[in-house]
Amino acid sequence: MPKRNSIHAPEFYNLTSFHPQLYAHIPRGPYASFTDFTDFLEKVIDPSPAWMLYAVIDKTKPTSSPTNDPEGALAGVIGYLNSSVENQSTEIGFVITLPAFQRTHVTSNAIGLLLHYALDTPEQGGLGLRRVQWQANSVNEVSRKVAERMGFEFEGVMRWHRIFKDGVAKGKVGNGRGTPKGAAEGDLGRDTAIYGLCWDDWVEGGREKVRAVMGR
Repeated sequence: MPKRNSIHAPEFYNLTSFHPQLYAHIPRGPYASFTDFTDFLEKVIDPSPAWMLYAVIDKTKPTSSPTNDPEGALAGVIGYLNSSVENQSTEIGFVITLPAFQRTHVTSNAIGLLLHYALDTPEQGGLGLRRVQWQANSVNEVSRKVAERMGFEFEGVMRWHRIFKDGVAKGKVGNGRGTPKGAAEGDLGRDTAIYGLCWDDWVEGGREKVRAVMGR
């Protein structure tokens, strides 16, 4: 469901604050305070038409508190990023699954739901987009295997795609190749593996593959 800051933000921050490694491969986080996290939501996510962040709720598990989401347990977050109306494309990213829900049905089903909505035709209840992208730190084998399991096609690696500012202090995982002369001490570089799942992949078996993964 679309995240609701007043309900999901406090619980998500509290749960992830014990697991900073969840942010090791992505540009954002970990957040030093709840205020830093809500600033990110309110100043980066909420104003942007290209971003849409969802709370992932496991309805097979009870909510942990009456003040949390009544539909089930908060299992993580996932979002559409870098969406383009002009190019009829989007990206699935900011995928963070809480440790208690890793290696379960949660991640595959959350990704599958977003793929269906993005690539299904309007007649099927979707947006009918032409392309969905997935980016992964090139050394993040877990993320890359998830993309491949969900039917994304590997398209290449963008070398030195990102700079992790203060990456060493923040526990980021870089590309292991050092940094160029003049780089700030503690910065790391990230190579990014690019995957794509396009409308023709979807109609030529991709949709059925995703449905099969979600049904396991």
